[in-house]
Amino acid sequence: MKDASTLKTSNSWRFTGNELKYVKEVLDSGFGSSTSGNMNQRLERAFAERFGVKYAVTSNSGTSTLHQALVAFGVGPGDEVILPALTVVMCGYAVLHVGAKPIFADVDSKTFLMDPSDVEKKITIKTKAIMPVHMFGQVCNMEAILKIAKNHNLYVIEDCAQCYLGTDSRGRIGGTIGDIGSFSFENSKHLSTGDGGILITNNEVFAERMRKFGGLGFKNIKAENGQVRKNKDVFQDPLYLRHDAFGWNYRLPEVAAAVGLAQVERIDYLVSKRQQIAYKYLEAIERTGCDWLVPQGVPLGAVNSYYTFAVRYEGEERLGISWYEFRRKFMELGGDGIYAALALIYNEPVMQMISGSGRFFHDIEGQGAILKGFVENAQCPVSEKIQKKLMLFTSNQGIEEDMNIQMNALEKAINYFGRR
Repeated sequence: MKDASTLKTSNSWRFTGNELKYVKEVLDSGFGSSTSGNMNQRLERAFAERFGVKYAVTSNSGTSTLHQALVAFGVGPGDEVILPALTVVMCGYAVLHVGAKPIFADVDSKTFLMDPSDVEKKITIKTKAIMPVHMFGQVCNMEAILKIAKNHNLYVIEDCAQCYLGTDSRGRIGGTIGDIGSFSFENSKHLSTGDGGILITNNEVFAERMRKFGGLGFKNIKAENGQVRKNKDVFQDPLYLRHDAFGWNYRLPEVAAAVGLAQVERIDYLVSKRQQIAYKYLEAIERTGCDWLVPQGVPLGAVNSYYTFAVRYEGEERLGISWYEFRRKFMELGGDGIYAALALIYNEPVMQMISGSGRFFHDIEGQGAILKGFVENAQCPVSEKIQKKLMLFTSNQGIEEDMNIQMNALEKAINYFGRR
């Protein structure tokens, strides 16, 4: 059994709402609700209401959601989708899933987010959609991206896996600005069901396509709900034909949806906790006058939801202190650790392999033959430069005492190297 101090510093604080109550409801029903999607429907309604949209569609992951969105747009072989090079590889996977080619845009050195000017340069007659990714909790420059999309008649899917309730400079919530918003419920995210995802849109056609594609193409599925067994006599008839569209099984389990519903009920609190520790990190940087840790730029009027506290480390050039040395000292002084930004998508070995040989696995030929060559001309110099410099500080502390430990460790580390 864990002692009180261990419990206080664990992530259990994130699940102190109605999670157990709602899971018990599912179990007490004997999973009877799974045929009608009771908990999924409740989660979808709550999520759509909080984000002010007409439709929400649950899914089993934030990768599946991207796949569903691209299918809803009609993206397929021969098409191109523009996404930032500095993001998780799953964004690229989703594009490859539909047989299209990911085209990589550079990022802005201040915001670390997709650079609209480079997006414009990467557009061709094959471009079908743009996928801005709201990395680290901050919304991309959606005003510029939407203008580009409108001028070129392109779809926009916002990847909000790391951005819950973040807003742009006009106060618009990430995920509600483009055609479709995609969210992840993976364990590390602002809201978690262990794993899972959800899509939002105001477009009924897109909603129905996404739901059907994620629900095995059952003909009873509509934009507003995923119920498939509406009439037992009809459903059990040997002449009944069930499927009128193609689809995968991307459905979110009812137990996970129960946890998700409880999480949505506390979404503002959960996001505020991330922001609270981020402000403490900012306070430490400002109090020490440190100008070699450069926080992610937040445009005037925008709100960062701080999935992580991201900074650009300039200490090697300014002080001769390596990224690794600063991280090591921060941890010695009580810091949780500092994550690095993930490698650029096109530098990942799997992407190089698919582009070079058309293989998904090194020992199987032919599965990705039509995708060969998609990284050959990938050039994102800003992303290449800042990826190695980014430091991502943890922001999942729920207790102010734990937050202060991280803030003090950062302040001490800055002062330690600043005096040298």
